[in-house]
Amino acid sequence: MNPSYPSIELLAERARQRMPGFAYDYLAGGCMAEVNLHKNTSDIRAVELRPAYLRDYKGASQKTTLFGREYASPFGIAPVGLQSLMWPKSCEILARTARRQNIPFVLSTVTTASIETIAEITGGDFWFQLYHPAEDSLRDNLLRRAAEAGCKTLVLLADTPTFGYRPKEIRNGLSVPPKMSLRNVFQMCTRPMWSFSQLFAGIPQFATLKPYIPPGLSMKHLGLFMNKTFSGRLTASRIRAIRDQWKGNLVIKGIVNPEDAELALSLGADGLIVSNHGGRQLDQGQSTVKSTAALAKEFKGRTKIMMDGGIRSGSDIAVAMASGAEFTFLGRASMYGVCAMGAKGGDQVVEILQKQLQQVMEQLGCEVLEDLPRHLV
Repeated sequence: MNPSYPSIELLAERARQRMPGFAYDYLAGGCMAEVNLHKNTSDIRAVELRPAYLRDYKGASQKTTLFGREYASPFGIAPVGLQSLMWPKSCEILARTARRQNIPFVLSTVTTASIETIAEITGGDFWFQLYHPAEDSLRDNLLRRAAEAGCKTLVLLADTPTFGYRPKEIRNGLSVPPKMSLRNVFQMCTRPMWSFSQLFAGIPQFATLKPYIPPGLSMKHLGLFMNKTFSGRLTASRIRAIRDQWKGNLVIKGIVNPEDAELALSLGADGLIVSNHGGRQLDQGQSTVKSTAALAKEFKGRTKIMMDGGIRSGSDIAVAMASGAEFTFLGRASMYGVCAMGAKGGDQVVEILQKQLQQVMEQLGCEVLEDLPRHLV
């Protein structure tokens, strides 16, 4: 671990120094006034844990089993769109990190590495998050490609029925349709390392979707094509149709209320990721840790309860699991590492989180992850 950046916050600051402003805003920003973005973390940090000092203690283990697969730690790399916009080849870097570190990697439909590329990097050991297409034929084609690539866990995205209103992205020309401004060009000129790295790597593309995108589209028409191609609202009939043909694990991401959770389970979901899209969709929504705590009381034991949103440290992971999550995912934190340190950044993030979580468990006197709820104040 590089001692210059021993926390996610320090990695985020270093990333901000290395990235053009529009790219950093895309990574770090939320919707509207960013209330829910900040609440995700502040609500986690408001939770308290109770240590137990005067008892026999044999040490802590972070190993956990999810869908029959043992992982080194109870966290994985969440799906992030347009990753190479933020740092070249960041999707591939994080996929390699996940394989080395034995944690899950989730590939987004709308990121910059293809299903096949990530399958080659991970040996087929990856998850795929599906933005639901408007056309069933495209849906079926993407599912077929994921299955043929070896993917065992499909994640259906439920929390993006509309495009979030994100003022920073609108100002920076990253809304739909996108546009490049002189302001953006100036920002790129002030970040030569980022610019030369992008020049060497090539223009970021929606690599998984490349076979379906007409050639030669301008940025404006590409944005309009993407808007037309994907219909974000997930319905019971759409989930049922996917469950009928997907033979692997099926996870619904973006569940925050018991009615949706009950419906998802009735349709054959194997797990739920409690998420609010990192505070990028509904500013007045509940924080993910509060939603997780409520859902875990009713559904833990009936399905796998996972969580993402607002997690920036090993302590945050401990709180999420004490609140009822059985596994966690981190998107921004993983990207901060790569944007700050390039190819070494993914491992830096994993090692920070592992060391922090280990220290918290040892301080609490907690030997296994399943016992963390007993330490909740």
